[in-house]
Amino acid sequence: MKKTRDIITIGFALFAMFFGAGNLLLPPYIGIQIGDHVWITILAFGLTGILLPFFGILSVVNSGDSFEDLGTRINKFLSPVLGTIIMLCIGPMIAIPRTAATTFEVGILPSFPTADPLWTSIAFFAVTWLLTIAPSKVVDIIGNLLTPLLLVLLLSLIAMGLFSPMGDFSESSLDTAQSFTLGFVDGYQTLDVLASVIFAGIIITASKTKGYNSVKSKNQVVIAAGILAASCLFIIYGGLIYLGATSGIEDLAIKRSELLIRISRAIMGPFGTIAIAISIALACLTTAIALTSAVGTFFSSLTKGKLSYKLLVTVCCIASCVLSITGVDNIITFAYPILTFVYPIVITLVLYTVFFGSFVKNKKPYVAALIGSTVIACLSLAKHFNLLSENTIATLNHIPFFQYELGWVVPSFVLFVLLILITGTGIKKEEAKSL
Repeated sequence: MKKTRDIITIGFALFAMFFGAGNLLLPPYIGIQIGDHVWITILAFGLTGILLPFFGILSVVNSGDSFEDLGTRINKFLSPVLGTIIMLCIGPMIAIPRTAATTFEVGILPSFPTADPLWTSIAFFAVTWLLTIAPSKVVDIIGNLLTPLLLVLLLSLIAMGLFSPMGDFSESSLDTAQSFTLGFVDGYQTLDVLASVIFAGIIITASKTKGYNSVKSKNQVVIAAGILAASCLFIIYGGLIYLGATSGIEDLAIKRSELLIRISRAIMGPFGTIAIAISIALACLTTAIALTSAVGTFFSSLTKGKLSYKLLVTVCCIASCVLSITGVDNIITFAYPILTFVYPIVITLVLYTVFFGSFVKNKKPYVAALIGSTVIACLSLAKHFNLLSENTIATLNHIPFFQYELGWVVPSFVLFVLLILITGTGIKKEEAKSL
């Protein structure tokens, strides 16, 4: 009974950590672009927004207790370098400011049109700071108090929209492949794969605090909690994409926050504004708490305690408060090129560790795969900023899936296999027999 209760608490906490500003705003906007390609888009969004984050947790569980253990098994410099990039993305550069900006635009502005985003952000981060300053309580605060209410509100909205659709599927210029690409790449904006390798450490620590200290019991609780969180995410994401696709709204210039407000009002009437405001506040606050705690813990550990957890949390809250005033759409636009660079590298690290970690111990194939993904990610970034000629782009399009933002898949795998053939798996014959 205790184990089940702990799994539910940790699983709900993990769901709430993942489910923040982007997770609530992105699916409906994807929905209005895809017409009747709903299921293929849900699948694509689920790959980067649900399955890969779950694999991110597995990669850490299989490596040890934290992202540092995951990175060190590949290269001793990988953890601090890639970890810093990830923490800045899911921290004060993108994800945390977006939580406060979303809370203002969706939760506050509809009811108080003259409200000042500065004061809203100050209040938001004051609460975040107070609830983050004691890291040992983060998981229980989120899992027991905030998540159940968030789930009830969102499931009510989705259920009403499913039983009484607002309209038919809108027309779309996208074909099936383009809809899949849209869902897959926009899943990057959730930042959940980046967050998963960091959140895993928080969840593992929480499981140990609750008495699951053996490797077997710890892994059972963490994996079960991950499955629960993934199931909740799939239901919510799928429902929100469907609500967008059947909203009857075709104006792609509409702000993501305004779209969500219009959908909630159409489904739930005047109460919809209040319900979505509460949902936004809860979703964004829980994510901000988890991310701020992760930032403080990571950089405090990286500096070996020279910068204290409380100081780092305070600095993170202040920096995030300043950046949040720029607005949700500006933050998302700013984030896109950064994420198209970082995501392939992290996905490569996660997938290759999960699928090959038990029988490829040699570090060189992993390094080669990461180099392959990094090179392609750099080329994709250059393409985004129009730094490549048309002839160069035409040549790069011969790389499988490059035009679909997935050009890193084949080169990373080819290099991985090539290095295995050249340098071996690193497993002794005795170990191979036991696999």
